[in-house]
Amino acid sequence: MRLSLPPPIKTPPGVEFPFVMVRVNGKRATISGHGPQVEDGSLSPIKGKLGAEVSIEDGYHTAKLTALSILGSLKREIGNLDRVANWSRVFGMVACTPDFAKQPAVINGFSDLILELYGPERGAHSRSAVGMAALPFGIPVEIEAELELK
Repeated sequence: MRLSLPPPIKTPPGVEFPFVMVRVNGKRATISGHGPQVEDGSLSPIKGKLGAEVSIEDGYHTAKLTALSILGSLKREIGNLDRVANWSRVFGMVACTPDFAKQPAVINGFSDLILELYGPERGAHSRSAVGMAALPFGIPVEIEAELELK
């Protein structure tokens, strides 16, 4: 699929994360909220809110970039992405205007990629897609997840 996973996030100057990006407990992995990253590890230049500065297409694309960000963190933590037994739960957050109601169409960028990579058995997941007044650093999408490992 010619996908590349970004390196660890390059945080803005003066920002430190007092948490881990992936926490493994036995066969369960919980993944902290991730945003869209580009190949050098920095945040995507697409910023703003759906329903205003960001189109649904760009939102969908940033959700795909967020999936790659999550997969990069997951690979660094567990070593091999084939260890994923199944994706359990996904919580997608979309920065949007109060009248924007197409959050599921945006978060489909994440779900579509995970289903394409892992198939309907391992990739199927429960999911929420909700609107937020704002997200950190002006990103349009943030996603957290839980999964089971082999």
